[in-house]
Amino acid sequence: MPERLPRVQGRAPRVALLVYNQVSNDNRVLKTAASLRDAGADVLIVGSARPGYPAGDDLVGDGLSIHRARDFDLVELLPWLARGVRRLRGQDPDGARPSPEIEDAPPSTPPTSARASVGSVAGDLWMRLYQVVRLMWFWGGVMRKLRRMRPDVVHANDGNTLLPAMLLKRAVGCRIVYDAHELWTRRNVRPDRLLAPLVESVIEWLGVRASAGVVTVSPSIVTWMRRRFRLRTAPTLVRNIPHRRGAVPDPQQGRLRELARLPSHARLVGYAGGVTTGRGLEEMLHALTELDADTHLVMLGYGDPSYVTRLLGQARDLGLGARVHLVGPVPGPEVPMTLADADVAVVYVRPICLSYRYSLPNKLFESIHAGLPIVAADLPDTAAIVQGYGVGEVFGADRPDQLAAAIERVIADEARYRAASVAAADELDWRQEADALVALYADVLGASR
Repeated sequence: MPERLPRVQGRAPRVALLVYNQVSNDNRVLKTAASLRDAGADVLIVGSARPGYPAGDDLVGDGLSIHRARDFDLVELLPWLARGVRRLRGQDPDGARPSPEIEDAPPSTPPTSARASVGSVAGDLWMRLYQVVRLMWFWGGVMRKLRRMRPDVVHANDGNTLLPAMLLKRAVGCRIVYDAHELWTRRNVRPDRLLAPLVESVIEWLGVRASAGVVTVSPSIVTWMRRRFRLRTAPTLVRNIPHRRGAVPDPQQGRLRELARLPSHARLVGYAGGVTTGRGLEEMLHALTELDADTHLVMLGYGDPSYVTRLLGQARDLGLGARVHLVGPVPGPEVPMTLADADVAVVYVRPICLSYRYSLPNKLFESIHAGLPIVAADLPDTAAIVQGYGVGEVFGADRPDQLAAAIERVIADEARYRAASVAAADELDWRQEADALVALYADVLGASR
């Protein structure tokens, strides 16, 4: 991509991308950063340290500069408080550190006494407070780093980075681009949060009003955000489509059968993505019971061990133990090649929240880049791609009983749908999305001069 961004005071524009994770596995953020760098910007990604990803400066991806702000480590900073929290939660006070990831995990067993119940409630309240402190600690790290950098634009990825972006706008006079990866206030979170939804809604409203540009991932979210925030200009659509690397692979180049140790005559239903709730995997198991015994479900991705154990247990209970396979993740660029020898890919996000209903999953485009026929839930933006490009069939998102029939229809006309996917892959590529992103930045930077 030729340099297309205007210079600022004779130098490359400085862009800081904020994201509240460890950065290395966030493909959208990495693609955004690389596209802006290639268009002439001096780019820094600021994320958060996590176990295995230490605080400090680093390089990721194709030589992208990142800074991970120090995480709030209770064991390291306040060991006496960490021990007290473990006692409160009925744990060994000198055991493992509190895990922030357990906030959304259901308890494995119910409390067995009033004291245990009180401890469970107190522990839950503590974890919520811990999450808030941890996020605010990240915000402080962002401010310390970027006050010195003095960026021209701060690119806030999701609503949890908008507050430091607004503070930086006030402190150093930068502009804000808000990148909503989903409908932030309509995402899938635990329903018993009380104050957080109001706080998040206010921050997002103020952040959108303060932004020089807004970016999001699907046409439906564009429409919703424009109406919700009363925007004169619609948000810029930048779909989360992967880079297509080389030609669409031949099915013979695929590795899914090899990874699942399945013979060439077996029929493969492929799934790529997180092995977790809300992805229709339980419904896929029931659909598999209606398909012939030589049809297998092969899941390419990573899942929480407790969820995977439950899912595989359900498969055994349905008599599918030998027909359901979890083969683990592969690096993002390798997903299409790995999937290529499946017979069909299923893209099923259950619309359990508005953000999911309006989603446009990355795995849809990865499956098209693999040249696969698609069976997808009839959600507005997903269905528009599947039907518009003729790459497969949709079924009612609230009618999982239709899934098996849709798989059979697609496999019966596999060659036609494969040809359509190969043709669609030429058009559905990150390069087109990057053009829209860079055009927005050219406007934002041009207006700031």
